[in-house]
Amino acid sequence: MSEAATSRLDSLKWVVVLVLVAGGIFGNSYYGDQPILYRVLVLLVLALLAGWFASLTQKGGDFFTLVKGSRNEIRKVVWPTRQETTQTTLIVFVFVIVTGLILWGLDSVLGWLASLILG
Repeated sequence: MSEAATSRLDSLKWVVVLVLVAGGIFGNSYYGDQPILYRVLVLLVLALLAGWFASLTQKGGDFFTLVKGSRNEIRKVVWPTRQETTQTTLIVFVFVIVTGLILWGLDSVLGWLASLILG
């Protein structure tokens, strides 16, 4: 299939996605008196259909390829152990307390100096 035809079909698919999303928004508002469970189920079905149509486009396919690559990269991450996380949290906590005390002391001294100067 030529690039122009693919682009044209992609545009049509995006129109279908927009119609599904707009229909979901309008339907949720129009049928506001219906139980929330039914409206949520219909919105989920419409969202899945819109996502499926979007994945059939070139940009949608590229997006899902990116998501798959991201999942593979996340699996390669070396996560810290519980001990490393605890130690890092304690270091941050102590640093925040010490910084707070220094700023409190500085504020007190500057306030005292300002009161001396201003009388």
